[in-house]
Amino acid sequence: MIKEIIIAIIFLVVGGMVGYIMRKNIAEGTIKSAEESAAKMIIDAKRESESKKKEALLETKEEIIRIRTEADRENKERRSEITRQEKRLMQKEESLDYKLEALEKKEDNFHKKEQEIEQAKAHVLEIQGRKLKELEAISGLTSTEAKQMLLSSLEEEVQHEASIMIKEIRDHAKEEGEKKAREIIASAIQRVAADHVAETTVSVVDLPNEEMKGRIIGREGRNIRTLETLTGIDLIIDDTPEAVILSGFDPIRREVARIALEKLILDGRIHPARIEEMVEKAKKEVDQKIQEEGEQATFDTNVHGLNSEMVRLLGRLHFRTSYGQNVLKHSVEVSHLAGLMATELGANVAIAKRAGLLHDLGKAVDHEVEGPHVVIGADLAKKHKESAEVIHAIAAHHGDIEVNSLEAALVQAADAISAARPGARRETLEYYIKRLQKLEEIAESFDGVKTSYAIQAGREVRIIVEPEKVDDLSAARIARDIVKKIESELEYPGQIKVVIIRETRVVDYAK
Repeated sequence: MIKEIIIAIIFLVVGGMVGYIMRKNIAEGTIKSAEESAAKMIIDAKRESESKKKEALLETKEEIIRIRTEADRENKERRSEITRQEKRLMQKEESLDYKLEALEKKEDNFHKKEQEIEQAKAHVLEIQGRKLKELEAISGLTSTEAKQMLLSSLEEEVQHEASIMIKEIRDHAKEEGEKKAREIIASAIQRVAADHVAETTVSVVDLPNEEMKGRIIGREGRNIRTLETLTGIDLIIDDTPEAVILSGFDPIRREVARIALEKLILDGRIHPARIEEMVEKAKKEVDQKIQEEGEQATFDTNVHGLNSEMVRLLGRLHFRTSYGQNVLKHSVEVSHLAGLMATELGANVAIAKRAGLLHDLGKAVDHEVEGPHVVIGADLAKKHKESAEVIHAIAAHHGDIEVNSLEAALVQAADAISAARPGARRETLEYYIKRLQKLEEIAESFDGVKTSYAIQAGREVRIIVEPEKVDDLSAARIARDIVKKIESELEYPGQIKVVIIRETRVVDYAK
């Protein structure tokens, strides 16, 4: 056993030594080979470095030569540019010297001429002084007096020319303004087609037979008294065949009475209790009609956002008339006219239409509230939170206050246009005659007016002036003054034309 172990150890030792010797030989061979390779690489590297060094030196020399050549070229160009600039500077210097010399010559000439002018001026002043003394001696006036006389003459001439110019400008502006206004108004009127129906303060109810009159009167007149008491309307039963006339100034009450009476006639049962019942039903129908008419008016004019009470007041205008013209139809027409004119003139269309629709709102309650309808309408608009522009247009549409907005002026014009349409309104003969007389009185109140004539239903007044007192320019001034006085003192629909007639007649007789 031990022997085997010893043999194994010996083999191991021998194997180790053999392996060591073999590794040593291999290592030495490898090292030698590596040293040879390294030496070869060093030699190759030296050769390559030498080659690259030579190439680098060549490239460096070439770059130096190129840079030197470029520098030489740039230097030559700079020298050439400097030479050119020097030449230009020399030329400019020569030119400046020449100009300076010319300026010095001109300055010398200027001073000489200035001295000559001063001498001539002194000579002229001396001559002027002598001439002035001679003129003063000849005319017997001092220079101050002569100057004042000349200025007075010039002032009169200038005033005359200014008056002529003012008249021409005014006539031209008036002609152009009237032409444009006629076009706008004609366009607005053509686009607003409205029917005009003359209404009165009476309504007629047809009866089926004459016997019905007795039943309406009732025993001892109790039926007719009940109907008149409940409605506040007078029933006129006369010889008119098969008809009863309802008379009253309140159109709403008259409408209630008409509807109630027609219902009673259809029902056939006419007694106080039935009359009360029918009157109540008629009132409800009229209230409904008022609401519908007010809403229809706002719809037709496209005016929205009105307070419900304002709509109701508008509906009441359906039963209100002014000189026979239905006020609600008139208000709708004014709204349309004002809106169309506002569109043409670039004004606020919404305000113009709204103010036009509401301008106569005060007439809905003027039987119940004291004061003119203009003030009542403005107060109602203010109460129901309308805008300041609308309130002002309502308050100014009859000229009670000064117009301060274009929309208010358009409402005023539209109101006059609607009222002045042929057939729109009826006037009493007494009012018509008074207006003509007042028109002539205003015209004849001016100095130089000989006589006047109101013609064309009061829409024109022709005034004859005394030619020796009134010249052409004064005639224009008198016409303007008469217009202003008519506007301030007279109420009238539409417009009034003022014509001044000045003529001179020369009469002689052949004998």
